[in-house]
Amino acid sequence: MFGKKPSSTNGTTMKDQQGTHQARDGVISIIGPGMRVLGDCFTEGTLRVEGSIEGTVSAGKAVVVGKDGVVLGDITTQDAVIGGRVVGTIIAESRLELQATCVIEGEVRARRIKLDEGGRVNGNIQTGDVQRGDANGRRGQSADASEKTVAAR
Repeated sequence: MFGKKPSSTNGTTMKDQQGTHQARDGVISIIGPGMRVLGDCFTEGTLRVEGSIEGTVSAGKAVVVGKDGVVLGDITTQDAVIGGRVVGTIIAESRLELQATCVIEGEVRARRIKLDEGGRVNGNIQTGDVQRGDANGRRGQSADASEKTVAAR
């Protein structure tokens, strides 16, 4: 146990293997119910929010905010499904689904948007080509992008 070399696999030690961790596509990070994160969250994969985050959220694949989830900050991702509350800008490069239980206060930008009946959005909605960039910038806005101001309750 003590004084022994770390076990090896195929000629590499555990220490060598630890240095080569890469983001796995199927990994989902979860902010569970009752959990509160103060600060920015970043992942190359998917982030599911059932608790609350006060800060910027950036995910390479997707962000899912459950019906009891809260994000007080900007969200930037490829795909997003929002069932809870978001106060901030949402940028989804591909697809955004706003469920019937969602409450959005802020700007929404996505290539495609699905809004279920009952979902509430108070802010600007922009559809069309969207690229990642700063949440306050207008990068990626195409000439054919359509923008609508929505105040639904």
